[in-house]
Amino acid sequence: MQLEVMANRGKILMERYELGRLLGKGTFGKVHYARSLESNRSVAIKMLDKEKVLKVGLSEQIRREVTTMRLVAHKNIVQLHEVMATRNKIYFVMEYVKGGELFDKVAKSGKLTEGAAHKYFQQLISAVDYCHSQGVYHRDLKLENLLLDENENLKVSDFGLSALSESKRQDGLLHTTCGTPAYVAPEVISKTGYDGAKSDIWSCGVILFVLVAGYLPFHGSNLMDMYRKIEQGDFRCPSWFSHKLQKLLFKILDPNPSTRASIQKIKESTWFRKGPRGTLAVKEEHS
Repeated sequence: MQLEVMANRGKILMERYELGRLLGKGTFGKVHYARSLESNRSVAIKMLDKEKVLKVGLSEQIRREVTTMRLVAHKNIVQLHEVMATRNKIYFVMEYVKGGELFDKVAKSGKLTEGAAHKYFQQLISAVDYCHSQGVYHRDLKLENLLLDENENLKVSDFGLSALSESKRQDGLLHTTCGTPAYVAPEVISKTGYDGAKSDIWSCGVILFVLVAGYLPFHGSNLMDMYRKIEQGDFRCPSWFSHKLQKLLFKILDPNPSTRASIQKIKESTWFRKGPRGTLAVKEEHS
């Protein structure tokens, strides 16, 4: 059977999907828009080159991504519909998220209002909380991995670096240093082992800061300088941040994982519950 044939309107993949335009390119493959011939549903298909994946020893990572994405079904997480393979390629058929990256939205407008950031942050925390309840730690949460659907709702994507509970060592911690430097928690840098849930929470704090500030909280003249600031929790909030938002950020971007705000504490915070407006009548938290 011929797996890929050319049709008049586009390439047909495995007699099931009509391929459309290129949505993005990565190191190991491309993401294309496609349409299911059976249901007419729009999907995104991530195509990975098997040879490249094997060459750099990423087959375990791909397996993990598939396992993880099958474990998580949440309205704020990109859904994996199916995985297909040919001799040379692996195809991830995923939910098509129309609105692009949240990163682009921030880049275009410079920064978001606290009100807009509040909505996205609530959706992010909801998705991350759900992942953690399933024993899944994302480990690469950043603006580029947050997509928006046509209704401006957030969708967490790219579970390629995620870890499952069983990845923990006997000390109950994860030990693989991974993630994107500007978003990575201090305990990940220190290489002494870390709690995947707590390091994800740190990354959520960096995301929240960037949404409202329009720039990263930790930056240095070089990587070592930036890491030093991350390890010391050395950042300043711009003047336009509300007092409630600043208070929450200092609890999330706490370099000590044992005193860092948990998801439960974040959810109890005034800013998270009420948003930037209408918080004056609410009593301050004592936590």
